Amino acid sequence: KGYDTVKQALLLQQVGGVTKCLDDGQKFRGDTHILLVGDTGVAKTQLLRYMTELAPRGVYASGKSSTAAGLTAAAVKDEFGEGRWTLEAGALVQADMGLAGIDEMDKMTDQDRSAMHEAMESQRVSVAKAGITASLQCRCSVLGGANPKYGRFDGDQPLAEQVDLPPALLSRFD
Repeated sequence: KGYDTVKQALLLQQVGGVTKCLDDGQKFRGDTHILLVGDTGVAKTQLLRYMTELAPRGVYASGKSSTAAGLTAAAVKDEFGEGRWTLEAGALVQADMGLAGIDEMDKMTDQDRSAMHEAMESQRVSVAKAGITASLQCRCSVLGGANPKYGRFDGDQPLAEQVDLPPALLSRFD
């Protein structure tokens, strides 16, 4: 029991919004991106895991152990066939039309975080690896979890000062 506002926001994220297409061809995503920030031990990880299990196409990834390739796509050499390079979808691509839960975003490297910018805004992942160029769909909602910079969340301070995430990435969360 508790966290009623947070649970209501997560329910609204699950049912999703509607993609809007303007007359000039411009599209606005209907997916909601939510970032949960709170002190250690307040059940952020449990909420992320539960929501990804509840979602029809939910994928959970820990930011601490995920690389940019693990979130977007990786070039993998096919050892069983002719030895060609193929693309292996990462968590954001696997969660297409679903929910990607990414925990411990504050512990990710800057390079890994930068891979999420395009995915969260344009809902595509552009890949140019091992001679393969592709653009993959990742029309998913992102549910992120992070701890405050100094260990405790202060409701009186602006969020940007308390989380170790770049402003460009923070702006992509609704």
